[in-house]
Amino acid sequence: MTEESDSPMTDTDSTTTGPLVPEDITADSPFTLPGFFAALAEGRLVAARCTECDTHLLPPRPACYGCGSRAVTLSEQPRTGEVISYTSVNRPPSAFDHLAPITVAVVELDSSARLTGRVTASLEDVTIGDRVELQVRDPETVDIDPDFGLSYEEEWPIHVFELI
Repeated sequence: MTEESDSPMTDTDSTTTGPLVPEDITADSPFTLPGFFAALAEGRLVAARCTECDTHLLPPRPACYGCGSRAVTLSEQPRTGEVISYTSVNRPPSAFDHLAPITVAVVELDSSARLTGRVTASLEDVTIGDRVELQVRDPETVDIDPDFGLSYEEEWPIHVFELI
């Protein structure tokens, strides 16, 4: 989708641009991982979009990794997309041991932004091109060890993709 009007996403706040100086980056900035997960916990999937080259940055970042510009805005993202790559993780981090093997996929969202995440299906049931939908879950509902994460990650939700 090259035309802005054809994009399925809408700007969350078109005046929110990436920090221009390092001092503008704070722990609660929407352009940081804590800011990304705070929005996700509220049910919003947010990415940055470079206004110079139209690259989507998911999770959001304060500068474009495509062209280096700091002219980025926040955009709400669709929760649906297509599997473009996937694999099986047989020896995951200890907090996820009981879920092994884990199917992990790179999903191209309907906005063209890409996000990696666990798929709630076995490797044999996933193929390139499968349609998926992002679901956000509390870590306790997927029985993940709450002591696994760092202190600032304790309230971060877990995102998974379900086949649709």
